[in-house]
Amino acid sequence: MPAALEQGADGTAAAAAPTGVEHGEEAVAEAARKLRALIMAGERYRTALASSTGLGTTESQAIGYLFVHGSRGQTDLARDLGLTSSAATALVDRLERRGVAARTRHANDRRRLSVSLTEDGVALAVRSQEPLLDTLGLVPESDLAVLATWLGVMADHLQARSS
Repeated sequence: MPAALEQGADGTAAAAAPTGVEHGEEAVAEAARKLRALIMAGERYRTALASSTGLGTTESQAIGYLFVHGSRGQTDLARDLGLTSSAATALVDRLERRGVAARTRHANDRRRLSVSLTEDGVALAVRSQEPLLDTLGLVPESDLAVLATWLGVMADHLQARSS
């Protein structure tokens, strides 16, 4: 049953727990709200980053994707970023013109192309990661391994559900 919306003390909408909700359900609902807030903050961060570097948000997303996953086939890049084949081709063209990515022949299948970050692309990704590292500095060091594990689990689960 959906929760009713109330206005929180900070003026934002917050779901009010229906009466009779068990403690565990409240905790899950609160965690879901916090996860949604984190995703929204990440989207704003990506938009600001793209703007500050002169890249579009799709280019910024592709650089982050390649930084996390390493070299990928152009077809894989298109699928994982939700792009058509022609849109992925145009994206990689733009990244190459900026000097942040390069196409190379796939090591095992010469018919396929791989897309990877150049040195400039890696440097840009590293610089863009600085605010993330700063934010993670707020977490006690003893909690980082558990946080990293759960962030990975949640990212994998959400990725699988959206594929």
